[in-house]
Amino acid sequence: MSARKFVYAVCVLLCVLLCAVTSSVAQQLPAPPPSAAPSENGEWTMPAKNYANTRFSDLAEINVDTVGALKVAWTFSTGVNRGQESSPLVVGTTMYVLAPYPQTLYALDLTQPGAPTRWQYEPKPDASAQGVACCDVVNRGPTFSAGKIFFTTLDAQTVAVDAETGAELWKVKLGDIAKGETMTMAPLVVRDKVYVGISGGEYGVRGWLQALDVDSGKTIWKAYSTGPDAEVLIGDDFKPYYATEKGKDLGVSTWPPNGWEQGGGTVWGWLSYDPDLNLIYYGTGNPGPWNPNQRPGDNKWTAGIFARDADTGAARWFYQIAPHDLHDWDAINELVLLDLDWHGEQRKVLVQPGRTGLVYVIDRVTGEVLSAEPFHVLTAITGVDLSTGQLQLVPEKMPVENRVIRDICPTAPGAKDWNPSAFSPVTGLLYIPHNNLCMDWESVTTSYIAGTPFVGAEVRMFAGPGGHRGEFSAWDIIAGKERWTINERFPLWSAAMATAGGLVFYGTMDGWFKAVNAESGAVLWQFKVDSGIIGQPTTFLGPDGKQYIAVLAGVGGWAGAIVSNDLDPRDATAAKGFVNAMQDLKGATTKGGTLYVFGLP
Repeated sequence: MSARKFVYAVCVLLCVLLCAVTSSVAQQLPAPPPSAAPSENGEWTMPAKNYANTRFSDLAEINVDTVGALKVAWTFSTGVNRGQESSPLVVGTTMYVLAPYPQTLYALDLTQPGAPTRWQYEPKPDASAQGVACCDVVNRGPTFSAGKIFFTTLDAQTVAVDAETGAELWKVKLGDIAKGETMTMAPLVVRDKVYVGISGGEYGVRGWLQALDVDSGKTIWKAYSTGPDAEVLIGDDFKPYYATEKGKDLGVSTWPPNGWEQGGGTVWGWLSYDPDLNLIYYGTGNPGPWNPNQRPGDNKWTAGIFARDADTGAARWFYQIAPHDLHDWDAINELVLLDLDWHGEQRKVLVQPGRTGLVYVIDRVTGEVLSAEPFHVLTAITGVDLSTGQLQLVPEKMPVENRVIRDICPTAPGAKDWNPSAFSPVTGLLYIPHNNLCMDWESVTTSYIAGTPFVGAEVRMFAGPGGHRGEFSAWDIIAGKERWTINERFPLWSAAMATAGGLVFYGTMDGWFKAVNAESGAVLWQFKVDSGIIGQPTTFLGPDGKQYIAVLAGVGGWAGAIVSNDLDPRDATAAKGFVNAMQDLKGATTKGGTLYVFGLP
């Protein structure tokens, strides 16, 4: 063998050995963490689109130039004429649609004309759950991961089914409807864990978040929102930014004796995940009862934001948005995770347009509030003291027992309820569907009886300044101000969705589905559907390679209960006072339960 051939043979041998060693090492390394906002693949596999909760798609076939030609491609009836708050998911060539109670899950075949049903799964929840649902029998959607579809049921069960066949893989009961415990939230799945929380704060339910094993449904950890540190999973790693969150067992000492046991703080909103920090972020609900005079103290850990270790549940920090919450200002709204150049410094932040009427920008590493600017008229607060993180209250708007306090803005569901905003990295703007509502409030004494309302307030809501009841606003996060807004007749209860086509989509309670220019706010296209929209728009690539837009129509939820529950418009206190603001909704829309899918010709 020549010297040249010998050297070549040795090189080949070394390459083979090196590749084998590299492959062996790679197999032993853990899989890289998922990106909070991965690149576009044409699917929509979780309600928020990604772990960062941006609700943004890179698809752009439907854009500012083509959207005017958008037409109905096909429709599908869920068979339930109640509030449709869910998000249609698309995985491969299948669309998954979850109806409200009784929560039938449908798999639709996108390869066939009209998308016929491939299979349907019926979890058969307990019918009694309908009687303890706070505001409607809604569900905020399923999520997909690793060949499984996960969702919750009104009677407080979490379910996993095979995405291909619809076969039930597991179903676990996590709450007791006899205590008023229900479930309406969309699960979040990260690697081997499914995260779910409980609803029922208006029934004196003690809130929690649980992490379940993705393969069996068994509880891995459970973190309460009230009570002793050991049950809230507060330990040595808990390092809140503000002094008011520091101290031992504040989840007990900031309540009257045993008040934390029926303390609310339910977890029924949106969860976000940062794979770099391995932290789960979520908001907790209002304390119970609504009447603040019955629960002196800050009422930890309600109406605030937790950052927790995704593996262990250990709390890293907490920020209480509304200490001793006075006006049902939950903190359950979406937390949009962004990496921003914040006034010359790179910061990992979370952004939340909150019920208080403020857009919060918070350092998601430390919990420091960087900004809190108003996007809604404020009469009950003046803002946040950034040095202490404390909400600045207006004394004359604080509830007093058996006295009507008038013109409190924003109202009890807040400036924005559960319905999430969208963020576009193209424009750098946050798009916020929200209310323009105020209220009169009277606190009255109430008593806790398991499974019955535990509220203690009489509320009447009404339109805010200008007379319109809803707004769709584009928000400049860095500048802390509104770029543009669209006034709507009724409160906005649908989610927003942004796309790389320069568009933002949302729906109205009187049944208009709209596409607006993301830069200017000009309405470029709108379509009247059969019922008010309170669902979550999504977009996807069909098997034909074309882009489609999907949304569920079906009025309901708290704001639409006057229609979905057929309430008497003369009862101003019905639906916890929302009927007073919605007396004309029955004349503007009807009940419904229809999926609409739109595409270009």
